[in-house]
Amino acid sequence: MLSLAVIGAGGAYYLVHSLDSNIASSSLCSGSACGSKEKVDAFGRSPINILLIGSDERDNAADCNLGGDCGSPGARADVEMVLHVSADRSNATVMSVPRDLEATIPQCDAVKGAPSEPAHTDMINSALNWGPGCSVAAVQQLTGIHIDHFMKVDFGGVVAMSDAVGGVNICVDKNVYDPYSHLKLAAGSHTLKGVSALEFVRTRHGFGDGGDLGRTYAQHLFMSNMVNKLKSAGTLTDVPAMYGLAQAATKALTVDTGLNSVFKLAGLGQELSGISTGNITFATMQTAPDPNDSARLVVAPGAQTLFDAIAGDQSLSEIKSKSKGGAAASPTATANPVDKAGVAVTVENGTGITGRAGAVSQKLIGAGFSRNTTALSGPAATTTTLSYPGGKSAQAQAVAQALGLKPSALKQSGSSGSIVLLIGSDWTSGTTFPGGSAAPSPVDTKAALSDSHAQTAADSGCAQVSTFDTVSLPGYGGMTPTRAYALSPNVPNSAK
Repeated sequence: MLSLAVIGAGGAYYLVHSLDSNIASSSLCSGSACGSKEKVDAFGRSPINILLIGSDERDNAADCNLGGDCGSPGARADVEMVLHVSADRSNATVMSVPRDLEATIPQCDAVKGAPSEPAHTDMINSALNWGPGCSVAAVQQLTGIHIDHFMKVDFGGVVAMSDAVGGVNICVDKNVYDPYSHLKLAAGSHTLKGVSALEFVRTRHGFGDGGDLGRTYAQHLFMSNMVNKLKSAGTLTDVPAMYGLAQAATKALTVDTGLNSVFKLAGLGQELSGISTGNITFATMQTAPDPNDSARLVVAPGAQTLFDAIAGDQSLSEIKSKSKGGAAASPTATANPVDKAGVAVTVENGTGITGRAGAVSQKLIGAGFSRNTTALSGPAATTTTLSYPGGKSAQAQAVAQALGLKPSALKQSGSSGSIVLLIGSDWTSGTTFPGGSAAPSPVDTKAALSDSHAQTAADSGCAQVSTFDTVSLPGYGGMTPTRAYALSPNVPNSAK
């Protein structure tokens, strides 16, 4: 829901400055596991990675009443998702990190009620006990994905934001009753708002096998339907509706200090709001049961491919031009990359040092670019430039990424001709530009999404109610949520 609040805030530049006082903030990252910077692409654009956190804190009466178990100390993350927005703002990926995952929790700074501890292994959701900055450090360490921002919401915030948007339409394929989250729905479609929305996104026994994976799938469906509602209902241009959503969101959110104003949130939302629903991919990182504890999960080998795709800013949906009216294909389709084998580069040596053009041209050929790439002598130059004709900006960008060139090196040279790399005296050795880094090899997007239960925000359908014995009722043994529904006629449904 956090990412949707940001998307929803995209048209909210009119909001008054007084809303800033609603927003709580804290440091982005905690402890020694922090560091690194997001890399820019060849045109100076940066992707954005936001850690979305749903907290189970019961530190006020409202959250205590909503969550129960009021004596629970500290905080855990009921929800952790990495929202990745591509550098060119054409697509986004939302990757869930299951709370049951065993991971290394880095040493984080002490917070009230939680002194600093050495790095240790625990469920990844426990990092929130040392604040959202520790969750950022743990997820960044696990995935290798640089996190730029975080957004955290508690139980009451989910209730308030779902009310503010007028509820979200959800379908379940069977009757379901989870006595632990209190979600009870008849088969079919419902509009969930307030407490019923919280019950849906929190239930871990209504879907899947009673673990956290089924819950992440249901959360993706909820978020997809919420995105579609915000876009289709005209909420983004409805000033009263936007103001109500902004009021709810700013009161509900705790963010890092880089997002601690309405205008910062609205600016981020403005960038996100133009992404089509077919280009927003939801996935759950690949995991396997812990062989030593069936109630816990460990990282599956396939997860690294998904991490690498996100860290490398690779689209996990097939991006089609809006001007052509195309709809995005299934997220399992591999986006069409630049055909590097068809890109020939003329490499000119302007350094006066023998062999520079030959070394760099061989680097390009070895990276998959055309064997017609040539090495020539060039005019003396102090600055390295990559010139390209109009219509070949994507190919030039691919060359720049392969060599780690700075965005300032790219120059459009006209409407025709070839791509020409002139090596200047600022690059006298090596085959990666000084201070730059060659782009990682593209990953197979089908492999990245394998076993991740991927879908796009354009996908629709019903949540699949669990067929396992995941719940129990007083006087009965384990049973399915559908059986529990039949045995509980006096329990009111969460929604009509």
